[in-house]
Amino acid sequence: MGGRTAGGVAAAFTVVSSPAPDEPDVHLCATLQGIQFHFTACLTAALVFVQEQRHHCYFDTVRVVSGSTAGLRRMANERLFLLP
Repeated sequence: MGGRTAGGVAAAFTVVSSPAPDEPDVHLCATLQGIQFHFTACLTAALVFVQEQRHHCYFDTVRVVSGSTAGLRRMANERLFLLP
């Protein structure tokens, strides 16, 4: 489908450290109405985010993308997905 992309522009955003520095980061891609949003999140936050998406369907699709997370901004409110 080759939708438009948003996010991933490192120069426009301040780099923020992971809320769980002992965990690996993963690349997430969320699609909403044909627009792809790429961001990075620690593994636990990403897994919880995917589970939430399955229950509430905020986005059309959410997928974990293999490869580097370099240059991607962190998922908004990532820390909230780590709370019990």
